Amino acid sequence: MGSDERAIREVHSAWIDAVNAGGLDRLLALMTDDVVFLNPGRSALGRDGFSANFSAAHEQVRIRCISELEEVVVVGEVAYTRSRDSLSVSPLVGGEESRLTGDRLTIYRKQPDGRWLLARDANVLSPVEGLRP
Repeated sequence: MGSDERAIREVHSAWIDAVNAGGLDRLLALMTDDVVFLNPGRSALGRDGFSANFSAAHEQVRIRCISELEEVVVVGEVAYTRSRDSLSVSPLVGGEESRLTGDRLTIYRKQPDGRWLLARDANVLSPVEGLRP
């Protein structure tokens, strides 16, 4: 495993840790300024939209994500990962937990300072059958 692949694996892990901790500032530090997020049934989100949605969600629910990297490919200054993600979403006050699972494709770009940052992210998470979405 090369140093770039190792660095991307570390960014992926740091991203999941920050999601689970509700660490918006840490997430923002791990993404490019022109980041784009694609989610099923929703319009694409940039940095500001992600920030607003993440903050609003964490005021109402606790999110726990488990993500298993299945593929890491580095091509020059661009890389992508494919992962299998499982999310549990628990209301902070009352209500039932919901779970989602599915695949995620993330594109990273290497910065001039050598850091890898998340540039594009698309997921196809869907509700786990038998549980509420």
